[in-house]
Amino acid sequence: MSTDLQIVEVGPRDGLQNEPEHVSPHVRAELVRRLAGTGLRRIELGSFVDGRRVPQMAEVETVVAEAAVGQGVTLSALVLNPRGYERLREAPVPEVHLAFCSTETFNQRNQGRSVGQSVEEANALIASAHADGRRVSVTLAASFGCPFEGEVDPGVPVALAHRLEAPDEIIFADTIGVGSPRQVTALLRGAEGLGIPLGLHLHNTRNTGYANAYQALEHGVSVLDASVAGLGGCPFAPGATGNIATEDLLYLLEREGVDTGVDLDAVLEVAAWVTRLLRRDLPGQLGRAGRFP
Repeated sequence: MSTDLQIVEVGPRDGLQNEPEHVSPHVRAELVRRLAGTGLRRIELGSFVDGRRVPQMAEVETVVAEAAVGQGVTLSALVLNPRGYERLREAPVPEVHLAFCSTETFNQRNQGRSVGQSVEEANALIASAHADGRRVSVTLAASFGCPFEGEVDPGVPVALAHRLEAPDEIIFADTIGVGSPRQVTALLRGAEGLGIPLGLHLHNTRNTGYANAYQALEHGVSVLDASVAGLGGCPFAPGATGNIATEDLLYLLEREGVDTGVDLDAVLEVAAWVTRLLRRDLPGQLGRAGRFP
C-alpha cells in the first residue's frame, strides 16, 4: 500500500466550478487560505477560463492575489488552451493543470477539438510551462466512462498518456463516477511504464469513489484528488454527486495507517464552514457521522 501519497485539494476549482452558486473571488480566496491551514500541501485554486462562460471561475486573478499561503503549500490552476496559459503566465502560480477528454465526442463537446488536437496542444503547453519553470499535471478526463460513448477501454487513456511529452504527472479522471476497482488496476498497471507519478480524480456518483481510492492505494498511486465536503459534480451526469470528499478520504487513510500530514479535524472545520456558506447539505459523510473513536 502506498504511504507516500499526496492529496490535491480541488474544491476551490472543480468543486465550486460545478456548483450552482457563484461564490465571490474574495470568498474563494478565503477558502484556499482555510484549506492551506489544514496541512494540505497542494491546492487547485481555480481555472483561467472565460468568466462569461464559467462565471463560477470569474476573476481568478483576484483569488491568486488574495490567497496568500505559507511555504510548503503549492497552488495550481487549470488552463484549457493557450489563451488561458497566457493569463496564468502573469500570475505567481507554480503548477499548471491541463485537462482534456479521452473520448472524441466528449472532447468535441467540452473543448471543441479532436482528441489528437488536444494532445498536440497539451504538449505545446507542457513545453511552454516547463520553459517558464512551472510544473505540469495533465488530467485525462472520462478515463473510466463517457456520458456519450459509454464504456472506455483502459487502453485508450493509457495510450494517450504515452503520447504526452514529459508531463510531471498524469491523472486519470472518473469524470462521471462510473469506475470500478478493476478499472483502477488496469489503468495504473498500463501506465506504470511511464516512470512518472500517477494519480486519480474520482467522483462518487455511484458510491464507488472510495473503493477506487483504496484500490489505487494498493497499487502505489502517488496522487489522489479530493474536494472538501464533496463539493462539485459533473454537469454531464444527471444527479451526480461531487468529487470524493477530502475529509472522508482522509478518514479512510488515517484508519489504514497512511500519514498524510493533514489535520483531519481542521478539514472538518473547513467542510462545516463551506456547508454554511452554501446553505445546504453537501455530500461529505464524516461531518455528519463524526470521527471514530
